[in-house]
Formats: sequence, C-alpha cells, structure tokens
Amino acid sequence: MMETERLVLPPPDPLNLPLRALEVGCTGRWELLNVPGPPESTLPHGLPPCAPDLCQEAEQLFLSSPAWLPLHGVEHSARKWQRKTDPWSLLAALGTPVPSDLQAQRHPTTGHILGYKEVLLENTNLSATTSLSLRRPPGPASQSLWGNPTQYPFWPGGMDEPSITDLTTREEAEEEIDFEKDLLTVPPGFKKGVDFAPKDHPAPVPGLLSLSRLLEPLDLSGGDEDEGEAAGGQRGEAASAPPSSTPLVRASSLEDLVLKEASTVASTLQPPKPLPQEQWAVPVDVTSPVGDFYRLIPQPAFQWAFEPDVFQKQAILHLEQHNSVFVAAHTSAGKTVVAEYAIALAQKHMTRTIYTSPIKALSNQKFRDFRNTFGDVGLLTGDVQLHPEASCLIMTTEILRSMLYSGSDVIRDLEWVIFDEVHYINDAERGVVWEEVLIMLPEHVSIILLSATVPNALEFADWIGRLKRRQIFVISTVARPVPLEHYLFTGNSPKTQGELFLLLDSRGAFHTKGYYAAVEAKKDRMSKHAQTFGAKQPTHQGGPAQDRGVYLSLLASLRTRAQLPVVVFTFSRGRCDEQASGLTSLDLTTSSEKSEIHLFLQRCLARLRGSDRQLPQVLHMSELLRRGLGVHHSGILPILKEIVEMLFSRGLVKVLFATETFAMGVNMPARTVVFDSMRKHDGSTFRDLLPGEYVQMAGRAGRRGLDPTGTVILLCKGRVPEMADLHRMMMGKPSQLQSQFRLTYTMILNLLRVDALRVEDMMKRSFSEFPSRKDSKAHEQALDDLTKRLGALEEPDVTGQLADLPEYYSWAEELTETRNMIQRRIMESVNGLKSLSVGRVVVVKNEEHHNALGVILQVSSNSTSRVFTTLVLCDKPVVSENPRDKEPATADVPHPDDLVGFKLFLPEGPCEHTVAKLQPGDVAAISTKVLRVNGEKISEDFSKRQQPKFRKDPPLAAVTTAVQELLRLAQAYPAGPPTLDPINDLQLKDVAVVEGGLRARKLEELIRGAQCVHSPRFPAQYVKLRERMQIQKEMERLRFLLSDQSLLLLPEYHQRVEVLRTLGYVDEAGTVKLAGRVACAMSSHELLLTELMFDNALSALRPEEIAALLSGLVCQSPGDPGDQLPSTLKQGVERVKAVAKRIGEVQVACGLNQTVEEFVGELNFGLVEVVYEWARGMPFSELAGLSGTPEGLVVRCIQRLAEMCRSLRGAARLVGEPVLGAKMETAATLLRRDIVFAASLYTQ
Repeated sequence: MMETERLVLPPPDPLNLPLRALEVGCTGRWELLNVPGPPESTLPHGLPPCAPDLCQEAEQLFLSSPAWLPLHGVEHSARKWQRKTDPWSLLAALGTPVPSDLQAQRHPTTGHILGYKEVLLENTNLSATTSLSLRRPPGPASQSLWGNPTQYPFWPGGMDEPSITDLTTREEAEEEIDFEKDLLTVPPGFKKGVDFAPKDHPAPVPGLLSLSRLLEPLDLSGGDEDEGEAAGGQRGEAASAPPSSTPLVRASSLEDLVLKEASTVASTLQPPKPLPQEQWAVPVDVTSPVGDFYRLIPQPAFQWAFEPDVFQKQAILHLEQHNSVFVAAHTSAGKTVVAEYAIALAQKHMTRTIYTSPIKALSNQKFRDFRNTFGDVGLLTGDVQLHPEASCLIMTTEILRSMLYSGSDVIRDLEWVIFDEVHYINDAERGVVWEEVLIMLPEHVSIILLSATVPNALEFADWIGRLKRRQIFVISTVARPVPLEHYLFTGNSPKTQGELFLLLDSRGAFHTKGYYAAVEAKKDRMSKHAQTFGAKQPTHQGGPAQDRGVYLSLLASLRTRAQLPVVVFTFSRGRCDEQASGLTSLDLTTSSEKSEIHLFLQRCLARLRGSDRQLPQVLHMSELLRRGLGVHHSGILPILKEIVEMLFSRGLVKVLFATETFAMGVNMPARTVVFDSMRKHDGSTFRDLLPGEYVQMAGRAGRRGLDPTGTVILLCKGRVPEMADLHRMMMGKPSQLQSQFRLTYTMILNLLRVDALRVEDMMKRSFSEFPSRKDSKAHEQALDDLTKRLGALEEPDVTGQLADLPEYYSWAEELTETRNMIQRRIMESVNGLKSLSVGRVVVVKNEEHHNALGVILQVSSNSTSRVFTTLVLCDKPVVSENPRDKEPATADVPHPDDLVGFKLFLPEGPCEHTVAKLQPGDVAAISTKVLRVNGEKISEDFSKRQQPKFRKDPPLAAVTTAVQELLRLAQAYPAGPPTLDPINDLQLKDVAVVEGGLRARKLEELIRGAQCVHSPRFPAQYVKLRERMQIQKEMERLRFLLSDQSLLLLPEYHQRVEVLRTLGYVDEAGTVKLAGRVACAMSSHELLLTELMFDNALSALRPEEIAALLSGLVCQSPGDPGDQLPSTLKQGVERVKAVAKRIGEVQVACGLNQTVEEFVGELNFGLVEVVYEWARGMPFSELAGLSGTPEGLVVRCIQRLAEMCRSLRGAARLVGEPVLGAKMETAATLLRRDIVFAASLYTQ
C-alpha cells in the first residue's frame, strides 16, 4: 500500500489573517468569517445534485459522438421494434358526447317508478367552433389575441342564451314528425343518399324512408317491463303531441305518460316574468357637490394631483359600483379622467380594459399618455402590435369588431370598454362599426362612453341600456373649464389690426352691437375702396396676397396682446399650405426656442434614411417649425404630423394651420382659435359649419389653468356673414347622434356562419330600429290583452242568409280603403288642388261631418298644406248630455246605399250651417258643381254671428242663398252629386289610380248583390263581426311590429343574401361555404378580393404587381393609372374592373339600388404606378414626380395596402394556396420600409 505524502504548508505570514470561508445558500455567494478554520457551507451537504439534461446527453452520446459504436456488428447496436400496421385506425373517430340522459320519475311517497324523462345535459363538447358560451375552453395560445375567423363569437349581452328549458320547449313546439313517412334518405347538402329499405319491399317515396319496415326483423315484443317502458319513452320523446293538462297517473303505456308529463311541465315551467325596468338611461345630477366622495371611496384606485370635478366624481362613484356610464362634456373638460380611473380599477381587479378610438393617430397619442401614467399598456393597430399581454389595450374600433367576431380570448378577461369620441358614430362610412361593437359585446363587459355634448344623450343611452339590459348613467355637463369669447375680425392691414369685435361673451350673451360695428367697419373700407379704385371692384378677393395681409395684421394684434399660440382652422389642405408658406417674413420664436426645435427635429429625423431626410416636405416643414409655424392635415407625412403635435404641445409652435381633423381627440388646447371661413365642402357641396363642428373646433381655445378665457376669432375677409347664420352656428344645438347602421357582406357572413345568431337580431337591435322597437314590451302586453278580449267575444252568426257576411265586411273595408287612396292621390295632384277653387261644391267627411255638402269660400296655404274655408250643412245643435243621441242608431252599420254612393247628409229638422277650416284629407269627393258665392262676405258674417251680442242676428242673403242651393243639391242627389272623374276630368294617369277605379266599380257590384243585408239580424251580427275583425286587425299590426318583417333593412338583407347565394358564398340553406369563410377574413372589398382569389387573377403575378393592382381598392384619391404602366399591370387593371363589373351586375340583378358604374367607380387606380415603383425599391423622394397626390395620402394608401396584403395572406392559407400566401407575405415585406413605415414617435 502506497503511503500518501503529507503536504507541508508554508508558515503563516504576519499579513495572513485568521479567516474562514462560508458558502451561503446555493447561489454561489461567499462570506468571510474572522474565525480560523476550513471552508464551510450553510447547506447540510453542499450544493444539491443536478441531473444532466436528457436531450443533451442523448445528443452527445448517440448523435455527435459515434465513437461508442462497436467496430464490428454495427447492425446490432441500433434496436428497433416493428410497428404493426393498422390502416383501420385512421378511420377511428371519437364518439359524439351524449347530449341527453334518461331520468327516472318516482312517486314522492312510495318511490315507485312512474316513468322516464329525457334530460338534456349542459356543456357537452363545448369548443370555440361549436359554442358561443364563455364556459367553452380557451383556444390555442397563438390565437388568444386575434381569435380565428372560423371561431364563434361569445354571446352578445342582452341576447338570451338559450337554456335547457328553452331548447326543450322549442323542441316540443316543432312540427310533428311522422316516423313512417317523413324520414329522409338524402342528407341536406348531399346530392344522393343511402336507401336502407329491404330489397323485397319497394321504396315508398323517393327520398323518404319507412321506419316500420326497418323494424320488422326486430322482435319488439320480448324483454322485461322496464325495457318496454324505456323504448316507449324514447318513441314518445321523439314525436310531439298536442298539449294536455291531465295530471300524472300510473299507466301501462309509458308513451302516454311521458307525453302528458311533458305538456304538464311545459305549462308549469314558465312562471310569469316580471316586466323589466323600463328606465334604462338614468340622468345624474352634476350640479350638487359630492361631499362624501372620500368616505364612499376611502382607497381610490387612482389619485390625481388635482381635485376632480363634480361630474368626474359622479362618474367614478358609478365605476366603483361596476355601472356603465355615458359622459358627455365639452372638449378639454376632463373626460379622460374617467377613462384613467377605469384603467386603474381594472389593474386593481386584475382584469383588462380596452380603449377604442376612431382614428389610428389618436390611438398612438393615447398609448403614450397612458403608458407614462400606468406603464402596463399595449397598442394594437393595423400595422403595430405592442405589448398585447398588457392589462390596458388601445386599439381602433374596427380591430375590436374583428376580435369580437373572431372569438378572441381577450374578451374573457375584459371588464371595461371605453369608447372615446362616440359622436363619431355619425360618420356615414364608419359609424356602423360602433353599433356592431356595442351590439356584440358580451354581458360581463361594462361600457364607458365619452362624447362631446349631444342633445340626445339620454335617447342614445336608453338604446344601449335596452340593448344590454342594464342601466346606463348619463353624466352630462355643459360647463366649460375655460369660458370662450367669440370675435369677428375685419382687419387686413397694420392700420386695421385692431378691428376685433366681440360677438358672444363668456356668459353666452350675443352682442348685436358688436355685429353691427363689424358691418360698419367693413362698409367704410368698401366705400373708401370704391372711391379710390372704382365701384366695380369685387368685394371679395380671396387671393394669397389678401390672405397674407389679413394674417399678418391678425397675428401682430394677437402677439401684442399675448394671445399666442393660435390654431387656424382652414377647410382645405391646399389653403393650409398656401397660408403658412405666405408668411415668409414672420418669425415668432426666440433663439433658445430655435435651438430646442432644431435638436428635437434632428433627434426625430435621425431614424429616417438619408434621402428621406431631404424630402421637400421635410425641409419645408423644418424651416416653418424653426420660425414657430406649423401645418397639420392629411397630406402631411405621419412622422411630420407627430413632430408638429409634439412641438405644439410644448408651446414651441406658435401658429398652427390645421384642418378639421386636428380637433378630433387629443387634448391640445391653444390660447386662441381662428376660423379662416365658416363654410366648408363636405364632399358634395359647400355649406356653413354645423353647430357641433364649430363647438368641437372652438373648444380647442383656452388652456386650463393658464388662460382665464379662450378666444375664438372668425375672419371676415369678404362681407360679414349674416347675423342669423352666425347665431345658428355659435348658439345652435349640436348635431344629434344618428344611426348610420347599414348591412355589409362581412357582417352578414360572420353572423350566417353562427347558427345561434341571426342577422335579423342584429338589425332589430340597431339604433335605427330603436324608436320602433322600444315599445315592444307594451306591444306584447297589448297583444296578450287583445287575445283575451278576442277569446271572450261571442262568435257572429254567419249561417243561412248571413253566409256572405264576412265577404261583405271585407268588400266594404276594401272599397273604403280604395276610395281613400284615390282621393288622397287627387288631393296630392296639381289638377286636383286647382279644382278646389272658391265656389266648388265638395262632400265633407271628418269627425264632425258625415258626407255633408259644403261650398269652398276661401283657399289659403300654410307652411305644410292648404286650408279650405268651407260653408258646410249641419243639423241644428241639440242640447243633450249624451252625444250619441244626435246620431241615428244604425249609422255605424254600412248598408249598400251607404257604400256604393255617398248617401248625403240631410238635416232632419231646420237646416243649419257652419264655416269650417278643412284640411285636404277632410274632402271626401269633389263634385262637378260650382256655385257663385262671395266667400269673404260669408266668412265675415259667420264670424260676426259667433259673438254673443250678434248671435241672434239673421244671416245675410248671400249665406241663405248658398245654404238653400246646397240643400237643393242634397235633395236632388241623395246618393251623392256627380263627381269629377280622376282619369278623364283631372287627367290622373297613375296606374294605381286607374286600377283602383276599376276595382272600386267591381266591389260596388259585389256589394249590391250581397244577400246578408236582407236579413233582419244583419245589423247586430255585423257589429259583432266588425268588433272581432278590428281586434284581429290590431293583433296583426302588433304582430307585424314585433316580427322581423317590420325591419326597415329586411328587403336589402334578402337582396344581399341572394347576391351571396348567386356568387356561391352561401348555399340554399344559408350555410356559409368556403368562399364565404374566405370573405370573412377580409377587412374591406370582401367580395372583390375573394372573387379575384378564386379566379386565380393574382396567382400568376409577381408580388409587386399584386400590390400595385390592389392599391386601386384602398386608394382614396381619384386619378387615372397613366399610360406608362407595363402591359401586365394594364391587363390586371382591366381584369379587376371586369370582376367588379360582374359583381355589380349580380347586385343589380338581385335588386340592390347601387348601379354597376357606382360599384366600379369605388376603385381608384391613380397610385398604381407609385405603388409599383415603391414595391420595386424606388426611394420615396423619387415618387413625388410620378403623381401629384400629397405625400401623406400616398403613405396612408401604402399602409392600408400592407394591411390588405396581410389579410389576403391569411385567406390564402385558409384556402390552401401556399404560393399566393408567400407572394402576399413578400408584397407586404416589400411595402414595409423607410419613411412610409417609420415607427410612431408616440410609441418610442
């Protein structure tokens, strides 16, 4: 044995201290102790053992180090087990979960089995493609954010999710099935099926199957009693039976027992539901202070550096109670405080919030603000996806709609959805998106609506409350944190820069004195101008020179009064650029501000490539910004717009020339707001600004905490506007929230693919249908009452001579309705109104007079219709407490004489007369007779005799003569005087009038031949029948109002479904086919894109050519593609137009009112060459020469085009087109570069 050698350590040095090393924990940290000794550890046995990774070990041993293999007999080193092939395993499928179970019904005392009942099981086989329930399991993690177009959405709040009871009741209400004759052999959607009938029996009917023949080989007589009862129970459950109220008894046949039991349960399982609370919109009083705010919320989820206003505290109190709120307040009033508290509350509850905005730029700005405040904030736009796992997500409303339709799992954790700028729902193009999202939101999501002041906030909130069946608390305030003063400015030179006239003060008082002073100042200058240059000079010169003089004098005046910064709203992109470029001599910044602006510009533009920094627009804007001027409109590059906004919010931009879009959304107030004009072009015509538009833009004046008042100035470059127009614009009510709901193919397809949701339900819940649907509960109650009344009425006798009584009633009603229609057309025609001149004899029929003759005395017109002053025959008034004493007993029962003619009124006693003012609807017929009367004298005489002291005076001779003439006519023509024929005399050639006249004559013949009128019981039975028929008619009207048939858009819906059916997107049964599922994945132009894909119109093209062609679908500026295009692109443009024309022709053939030219005209191919060269790599600086389109619009077009390429890529994968999918991926990559897709400054 070898002896181990002992190590000899050197003697300790004087510098060596007595230390001991101590290992702390298992993290590798050591400590030194001043006690000598060997190293120690705090763990009992040192570090815990760590097993090697099996994957790495296998890779090292078997793959990367083959040295372990033996030199000989390598075949024995690898082992393998032969797999037994089983092709039938490929056909194996999991069994369908059992949807129901049999439950025994036992006697409550003895426990004996009384029968069996089939019970449906809940939550069986739930998945994202079969169920709308929140109880379904989540989808794959990769689809948790955006969802999948094949997934179902979650149940919309306010729609009743069908329960087991509802499903059972619905099954019992279905039609009876004959199990002998009605079984199909061909499944729906299949062309042929399988015939299971035995060979020796002929098939009963093609497509049907006889169950009795199938059961012949089976011995159904054997088995014990329980089996027999179970079999009988199943047969009884399958077939439905008429309701029965017989109580449960022991029976030998379980079929009878189950049927009786089912009907009993159906009648007892529906307790009377209490009517829901009808006040869904609750106005909140914001005038009384909230004194106990901090007592009610001792630990608020978020605290500000300032004290919240009363309306903000009221909103926060309701948010703490998880209520939905609608906050309507002026711009800069502080609505964002409510949104911030909701976000903080969601973070406290560990839930999520979605903040939606109408425009992408506003989303970027809110992302920066909320990220600085909360940190945990994400952004989802068409091309940007930042922190999608955050508790607060900011997105546009279109993206939220897509997530709702695709069943995104984000909706599960959602507590609040905040809709900013809700008044954007009035937008004709995109307003429908807000309604779709509000309808589709699930029940557990609470809603916060932020809007400018609108007059119908309560009505809108009432609609949402009824929609979601929850109260909406409306918090509206008209108070401004900074009051505004409105001025007129008439100056145009340094001499006249003081011509600023107050028109509307901060208390809301309109100063007419200031208006007239402005008019006088303008008039004096005009007269001096005329003396100098001649009177023929135009009064309004809108050239750049005049604009430059006006703005120099105005800005000099504002600068001396320290009223900068100022926002100048100009309603034209070109004029914005002209006005800013014209102020070359104006410099409003100090040297330190210039330095700050220069550094900020350098830092922001550093992310651009070299050639992009030298773009003319970038250089021009940089020069303007250094002098304190800025321009903001849709033609400016997005990164420059953000630079302008940031510099303006810092106070470095002193004068900003902007279009109306700057007033949307973000709170960027100025000291002063200037309106270049009060007229704008709205896309079709020039008009004055609406009060809501004026208030939205004027609200940018006045910075809270800095300015005592905000100043609003309207420039008067030409004549001073009319006072009435100014008053209406400044003090009028803002526009109401109006529904812009319309049907789109995407909406229809998304709902058709879900069996439980119907497009009719979506239409029924839209804001446009709200006025007619809000009384549905009252209609249902009235329908129940009428049903009870109808059941209590006695049946009329229609036997024997009264057999044709129902026909007689229907003829009478139709004749009356036809005559009324003809008379209505006469009164609407020009010739009909001309014939109603003074002296014309007419038949009067209204509440006071029944077929009484009258003569027209005067004709006058008001704002809505004509009024005829008429002398009418009447009875001498009888003093009676009961008004029915004046009428004959059988006047209500129409005899043939009453219906065929007019059966004129004849006074029973002394003939009296009255003068009445008749509407056109009071004239039942126009006779051919004309009397010579003095209308004014008769009217004055009648008016005089209505006074008490002249009441007993005899009428004038003219009155007596007219009355006697009318009485003579009535006696000569008891069935009515000859009337003007609408076709021959009045020249009415309308088809409805001609057919109505023929039908009326036919009905008169039928009525004359009726036999029921000769029966002595005719009056009594007619009254009974009429009462019954009137109730039934009212019930039909109520049923129509409650049904889908009363929906305004229902005809268009059927037309659009027919278009989809013709194009092959849905089948005859309404099932969405593959093309329809592809169209669901498209964001816009779904039909055209899907047709192009299925026609293989894109597959043969290169990626850059596909991108260029698709630009015609997203480009908003019209233009011609030009002659320099390659032949491939020219052919492609023609092919796209041909496909669009084919779709348009199908739409016209199906009845839609959009012409083929209008549909094809939606395509604009003006940027095809620009996009083609951009996708081929041309720098942006060289694109400007290819098109006159502003740079900002080109960027927007390319950004939207990249989104469309991504949606097409997903659709190609859905269809199984990997080549097209790869091309669309390449096209999107080619487009996404340089300044067009420079990251937003707000997200950095």
